[in-house]
Amino acid sequence: MVAVHHRTAEVDGLTVFYREAGPADAPVLLLLHGYPSSSHMFRHLIPALAGPYRVIAPDHIGFGRSSAPDVTEFPYTFEALAEVTGALLAGLGVRRYAVYVQDYGAPIAWRLALASPQALTAVVSQSGNAYEEGFVPEFWAPVWAYGADPGAENEALMRTALGREAVEWQYTHGVPDAEVVDPDAWEHDLALLARPGVDRAQLALFADYQSNRNLYPAVHEWLRSAGVPVLAVWGRNDEIFGPAGAEAFRRDAPDAEILLLDGGHFLLESHLDEVAAAVLRFRPRVLAATVAA
Repeated sequence: MVAVHHRTAEVDGLTVFYREAGPADAPVLLLLHGYPSSSHMFRHLIPALAGPYRVIAPDHIGFGRSSAPDVTEFPYTFEALAEVTGALLAGLGVRRYAVYVQDYGAPIAWRLALASPQALTAVVSQSGNAYEEGFVPEFWAPVWAYGADPGAENEALMRTALGREAVEWQYTHGVPDAEVVDPDAWEHDLALLARPGVDRAQLALFADYQSNRNLYPAVHEWLRSAGVPVLAVWGRNDEIFGPAGAEAFRRDAPDAEILLLDGGHFLLESHLDEVAAAVLRFRPRVLAATVAA
């Protein structure tokens, strides 16, 4: 049985919870979760990858078991989340690493890459968007509206994303057999979303999402200039980030590997074995990129 360690680190007065497994001398794979989850979404993937990789999976501030300060005490922006993640890695002595990104994890990783272009050796994207083509218009329309006008009417629409129906839907949409999805996954998320003040933190991040979109041209330039290997493992039925977002990586990373599976947004809940196998097959490209740098 693989030993997964559950640890915390102090970063600028904040507690960052993270899961870690694998040998200290293995290539580092940083797992960055999305909304409304935490490193809990990687609970089964980590043992499957540890050994060939040293896996590190933090909870972002405001998520999971990490600190969730009030919005008056912490600027809930993707830039701030990236800064905390960068400081965590520095504290752990991690200077070069590959990233596995899902949802919110992607714009955090893109900021890390732009801040230190040589640090990232490879990208695995599981519905981790970097292209306009990835946005499913019906899902994102209220997010763009709230970012442009965070008034009461638009806020009320966005607050539905914090509720049980919306969270459960994120896990079950696009999955041919929804009964394979463990309900504990969304129950875990809902319990943590219910903490005092977390609603305001999540609304602040919804409002800031347009800033991620603005970064895309710089991200594309980084992909072209750095030449990092890319693996996009995507649910072809994802109604948040559609599969066109996976295919688009080939525009700036022509050798990108694209794997579309018959699932939705939280692919690890229904297709863990296929995703883990793909990431393990990808390891030689990660190693080659690490040695070449």
